[in-house]
Amino acid sequence: MEPLARALNEAAENILTCTTCGNVDTRDPCGICLDVKRDGSMICVVEDVADLWAMERTHAFKGRYHVLGGTLSALDGIGPEDLNIPGLVTRAGDDAIKEVVLATNATVDGQTTAHYIADRLSDCNANVSGLAHGVPMGGELDYLDEGTLSQALKARKPV
Repeated sequence: MEPLARALNEAAENILTCTTCGNVDTRDPCGICLDVKRDGSMICVVEDVADLWAMERTHAFKGRYHVLGGTLSALDGIGPEDLNIPGLVTRAGDDAIKEVVLATNATVDGQTTAHYIADRLSDCNANVSGLAHGVPMGGELDYLDEGTLSQALKARKPV
């Protein structure tokens, strides 16, 4: 048990949250934000880091990410100020950003969050799109297979 405890302690000491996108890594900015091969004109918005990793497993998205840290939820008392939405609005306002893909879960809270963000980004020059059908209603991204996520990402549509 001691080697496991040491490994967990070492991981806790070395894991950082990326100040650009909200991903976790051992460096800040994270490896995805620093990757020059990625398309810097696209941002994929996800609810949490597990969703980012689910999208990465598809190998279908070659842009950058933005982690919200959850979804809007009136029942749970989570409002826009509790999420990383201001950071997204700032990033999307950059003229280099051409598209923002809203990849929130197909839940009531996920879709409410997506609509709220689409309204907040209406003044940006970037196109705002959402994942296409194929992600089941009530489904969560980190439980879907790579084929479903890949097809949903390829068939995204404007919001």
